[in-house]
Amino acid sequence: MTSRTCLSIILAAGEGTRMKSALPKVLHKIAGLPMVAHVARAAEAAGAGDLALVVGHGAEEVRKAAEKFAPRAELFVQEKRLGTADAVLAARAAIARGYDDILVMFGDTPLIDPTALAAARDRLANGAAVVVLGFRTDKPTGYGRLIEKGGRLVAIREEKDCSEEERRITFCNSGLMAIAGGQALKLLEAVGNANAKGEFYLTDIVGIASGQGLEVVATEASFESALGINNRAELAEAEAIWQQRRRREAMLAGVTLVAPETVFFSHDTEIGADTVVEPNVWFGPGVRIDPGASIHGFSHIEGATVASGSEVGPFARLRPGADLKKRAKVGNFCEVKKATVEEGAKVNHLTYIGDARVGAGANIGAGTITCNYDGYSKFFTDIGENAFIGSNSSLVAPVSIGNGGYVASGSVITEDVPEDALAFGRARQKNLPGKARELRARRAEAAKK
Repeated sequence: MTSRTCLSIILAAGEGTRMKSALPKVLHKIAGLPMVAHVARAAEAAGAGDLALVVGHGAEEVRKAAEKFAPRAELFVQEKRLGTADAVLAARAAIARGYDDILVMFGDTPLIDPTALAAARDRLANGAAVVVLGFRTDKPTGYGRLIEKGGRLVAIREEKDCSEEERRITFCNSGLMAIAGGQALKLLEAVGNANAKGEFYLTDIVGIASGQGLEVVATEASFESALGINNRAELAEAEAIWQQRRRREAMLAGVTLVAPETVFFSHDTEIGADTVVEPNVWFGPGVRIDPGASIHGFSHIEGATVASGSEVGPFARLRPGADLKKRAKVGNFCEVKKATVEEGAKVNHLTYIGDARVGAGANIGAGTITCNYDGYSKFFTDIGENAFIGSNSSLVAPVSIGNGGYVASGSVITEDVPEDALAFGRARQKNLPGKARELRARRAEAAKK
């Protein structure tokens, strides 16, 4: 298998009108990644060395997305919607290069299992010319049936054309297919359009290959692997299946999910063993959690790194660029963005730290904010090791607090604080005896008017 060359052709030209969206269907996301990218990943995992993406509506948008998730993909445009066989032939130039195996996939089947694709390639390696991926279901209504005789696939029959006996078949067509590279162009070019819609159907190559005495077989994939997405409801169902799979993987790898059904991962979430994740936590793209961290409930983490022994939340938000070192803590109702919280530092409650460094062992009091934006530019705040920032302080960037510096509660700091210095940045308190009574009286009188 490893020595066989493989081209994966992903059909992504559908307009997806049932999605009710201006966005091309295949660019709608599962776990933060476009559906077509999930398909491309599965193809690569099954050993497809080269990738051809056939696009139509929204070609430029799909092209831009492809550059991010599959930079080596070659794009082909299906100029007119003339059926699935015509779509595959849009990649004629790639097919003609002479691959051992051709995988034909769909950009709206994001849950396809790479092992099912690899199994289909194995059948090609053992002499099959065409391999159709099927699935079994107790509710086959609406699906094309796979008609087998003597271990060979002889036809794919649409339900409306099935006999009563054939309607009882529960082995159904997923649409995914593997074709021997040496036979691919010959079979595809033999497909005609003598049907009610005047389209060229890829499924017709089953009968064509059988008629030429070539071996045609079916292999089985799970129903979930074959699940195609046509509307927002099905998109949500696919998301739920993906999340369920990922949660199980995480738990089997040693991660504790207290309420698994309430935790949501992204396609690239990395999470280490012995990490405990409490209920209602959302991981966006670009998150790495090292082993032994604690993620408390209702936290939202995106583009962040959390080192071993660190604590996040509850009700914390880590935005892109947040980097928590070992045993750091970002507590309840805190937000950290593009900032490093070094070893043992604490950002405990009701605090915003952005464009900053919090030194090792530092303590940030409740209600502290780094004032990093002046309406035009962002500025950096540097807080030294073992510094103490009193509650309700505002650090107006650019500013630095030296190692061991102490900022009194309620201060507005606009100048650098040297090492081990105590900084007050607030107006002197003044008490006016009896003035509160007078103020209340004046306001009560004014309210009567």
